Amino acid sequence: MKEHGPRNLLEIARKAKLPYTTVYNRVTKLESQGVLKTWIYPNYSKIGLSRAVVVVTPHPGKEVFAREALKVPGFWLKIARCLGDTNGYYSQHAVPTANRQDFELYLEQLRERGVIKKYRISWLGEAGFPLTNFDYYRPKDRSWKFDWREWLEKLTTSRTKAESSKQPTPQPDSFDKRDLVILKELTKDARTTLADLSKLLSLTLPATKYRFDKLVARGLVQEYVIDLLPFAPQISKLVDVRLDFKNDSSMRTVENAMPDLPIVQSYAVIAGLNSMTVRLYLPQVEVSNLFVFLSLLVSRGVLTNYSYLIIDPMTIQSQEFAYKEYKDETGWNYNSREYLKTVDNLMPKWTKTEIEPNNQTLPLLSMQL
Repeated sequence: MKEHGPRNLLEIARKAKLPYTTVYNRVTKLESQGVLKTWIYPNYSKIGLSRAVVVVTPHPGKEVFAREALKVPGFWLKIARCLGDTNGYYSQHAVPTANRQDFELYLEQLRERGVIKKYRISWLGEAGFPLTNFDYYRPKDRSWKFDWREWLEKLTTSRTKAESSKQPTPQPDSFDKRDLVILKELTKDARTTLADLSKLLSLTLPATKYRFDKLVARGLVQEYVIDLLPFAPQISKLVDVRLDFKNDSSMRTVENAMPDLPIVQSYAVIAGLNSMTVRLYLPQVEVSNLFVFLSLLVSRGVLTNYSYLIIDPMTIQSQEFAYKEYKDETGWNYNSREYLKTVDNLMPKWTKTEIEPNNQTLPLLSMQL
């Protein structure tokens, strides 16, 4: 499913050399139990968008205000409360590449208006979503082996080739609004059928299949994400770690080893820096070992520094990328003046907003950000 895509289970059965009924029954069972979700990660740069992580510290009493202000431009993807080096909000955005500076100025205006106390923005390269490494799972006793010593050696002794990992930024590809709708639907559920897509687009089934195949061939579908929760949510932590390296070679060594660690959900290099952001999901009892592990990476010279945020899964909000803001005739629409006007008009309302207790139950799946 990771390699060939999860949409066509009959094809997956052929590739895996398993009976179709076995594949169908197992996938359906995992989905119904809330253990498995599949979605696609689009190549944002090829549709003219740049991905950013924003971490803000709100003024006391204005937490809701800060959260809603991050949403105003409409190009947010995820937002959640976080604790750690910053006590505030963690958010991800996919902003039109031509308006990156405008978005940075918007955040600065939020600070000057007193909406937020401070902020940090990092522009990211394309992300990687490794499949959970079940080599560390012991089926007989249904437990996981957390071999921190082995992982430490892997990250400190591995060597990579000399060439630089820095790739030129892909230029936007040719696409239209219908292509964006297909990508949007697949980011919600990668098993969405072509028949459902054809109805949504008012196209014939062959025309829809042609569009889908072209999107895959041109690399606009960058990766199929197999979204698993290998550990029980009630006893696990979701942690976002920033790793700062002494040079590009050290960063590439760690980047190449990321798929081997079963606690890694996703990772992305921070543009222009020898740094990367890594999303980790692990049992709470292993969190102290994680911090020892990171400290040892610094003492051994692999890292120069690290910082972390603990994400509160109860507060995660998400939406699809802002496909409605794209017009075939004019491209992406971004209006800084209107966004700030909206903030100014809503400030009195937000100021009076009372914080209510969150009584949601813990989500069953998809804690990925």
